[in-house]
Amino acid sequence: METVKLTIDSKQVEVPKGTTIYKAAKSMGIDIPVLCYMDLHDLGVENKPAGCRICVVEIAGRRNLAPSCSTVCMEGMEVKTHTTRVINARRTVMELLLSDHPKDCLTCPKSGRCDLQDMSVRLGIREIPGQEFAAMSTYKKDFSPSIIRDVDKCIMCRRCETMCNQVQTVGALSAVNRGFMAVVAPAFEQDLVKSPCTYCGQCVAVCPTGALTEVDHTAKVIRALADPTKTVMVQTAPAVRAALGEEFGLEPGTLVTGKMVSALRKIGFNYIFDTDFAADLTIMEEGTELLDRLTRHLNGDKSVKLPILTSCCPAWVNFFEHNYTDMLDVPSSAKSPQQMFGAIAKSYFAEKLGKKREDLVVVSVMPCLAKKYECQRDEFKHEGNPDVDLSLSTRELANLIKQFNINFMELPDEDFDRPLGESTGAAVIFGATGGVIEAAVRTAYELHTKKALPRVDFTELRGMDGIRTATIDFDGLPIKIGIAHGLGNARKLLDQVRSGQADFHAIEIMACPGGCIGGGGQPLHHGDSSIIKARMAAIYREDAGKSIRKSHENPYIIQLYEEFLGKPMSEKSHHLLHTQYFDKGKKDIYIK
Repeated sequence: METVKLTIDSKQVEVPKGTTIYKAAKSMGIDIPVLCYMDLHDLGVENKPAGCRICVVEIAGRRNLAPSCSTVCMEGMEVKTHTTRVINARRTVMELLLSDHPKDCLTCPKSGRCDLQDMSVRLGIREIPGQEFAAMSTYKKDFSPSIIRDVDKCIMCRRCETMCNQVQTVGALSAVNRGFMAVVAPAFEQDLVKSPCTYCGQCVAVCPTGALTEVDHTAKVIRALADPTKTVMVQTAPAVRAALGEEFGLEPGTLVTGKMVSALRKIGFNYIFDTDFAADLTIMEEGTELLDRLTRHLNGDKSVKLPILTSCCPAWVNFFEHNYTDMLDVPSSAKSPQQMFGAIAKSYFAEKLGKKREDLVVVSVMPCLAKKYECQRDEFKHEGNPDVDLSLSTRELANLIKQFNINFMELPDEDFDRPLGESTGAAVIFGATGGVIEAAVRTAYELHTKKALPRVDFTELRGMDGIRTATIDFDGLPIKIGIAHGLGNARKLLDQVRSGQADFHAIEIMACPGGCIGGGGQPLHHGDSSIIKARMAAIYREDAGKSIRKSHENPYIIQLYEEFLGKPMSEKSHHLLHTQYFDKGKKDIYIK
């Protein structure tokens, strides 16, 4: 490997050719402040527009200061990272950034976790000279079902644009205008609702300011809890328990299932249930649909659509409806676990309680911001009443626990309520990329072969590669499976299917890198893949510790079919648990 030698802060270092000054300094333990820079090396993406200039350094023989995030090390280069000239320049840059930035820090949704605010503290900014001459922009706030865009707070770091266009290939955001009016905005349109935005929330996860934040449902949840006429129940997704502890100082990957249940009970929810129950239910419906398509295909039915695509991820579904309108009959018609839970809670469980669905409030806690959008879709409502009323992100749940002054670390472990709180290990792994299809395989194999699985763990379906393929032997019948996480990878895989280059029976797709564990509503991880991997390990650890690890063996799922649904894919289950998809390529059918 070819290397170069240089001096940084009077210390010599040797680095591979092509290394930036920022990375070279970091390897020496020298901390150069950055604001726009973002390194997502596991995703093959690096955001280094050198736009903010906070990372400037002084290079001997060079007249102007250089941005360390994009300047490549050269042989014999002499670099100074913290001279008075450099520090003064950084302070001036920060003062300019702040001069036209809104001063509503007390009420800003990003207050307390704002990179711009933190950098101001680090640089010792206590006043902003000349701000009276700054041209304050006057953009209106952009509201969507999941994400709020406050463009006045955009600092043109372009992190969101990198995530949206390079990682996710959604193409909803692009830089517009110049000078003080320069911002990142939805392409072609001036609001998110009319853009191809999927509401995955990855832009929110990387935004360093309050320019992009989630639509907060916390106040509405508190109002529902205070209403004596309402019975309020909550469901929690599998990825939440593997990340919630991070908001209370615990190491990534610490499972806090019992403490989470205890906290929700203290907050005042009438019933605390597990979305994992509905994940088991999803497998029963989706697995049966897969076997039905396979059987018909093997019997020569030319009308059968294969591969079947999983339908659990609302951001992925939205992406599909925008970009693959010629394939709308390919995905499974099964609703997501969130929506299946709501449908069952407001029918089956409402009957058990002797209550009208209008008197029930179903709250979900999700790692995903697209779930806020999903629960507002018209097809998931009955006479205007939604199956799921409100959705909180993992971050919002943590804030709610703190608002109620609950000492999370001292809580005892408690169990979910029944019957909608009992689940299997197959349901838990829904939170990780590859988990949905592995859960489906566990059930579909036994339903098809009428034999017990020789093994429960299908490790060939696991991992962090963006696109993975495997063939599972169903007792002589080879089932070809594809897996993708991250919408950019999904596009690559589906383009291969569309062109006939790839041949699969089933494909699982998750919008977010790592699956739900890396969702846009999770505690911020700033691209640190070790955090994602720790959460994934926790998911599989909980699966391994479950006494029942196959969805079709969940006794409460069996009871649900016997008492209420009849059998998977029955007329009743199809009415309650299945949906359809819409062409969003040209039609404006967005929620207003």
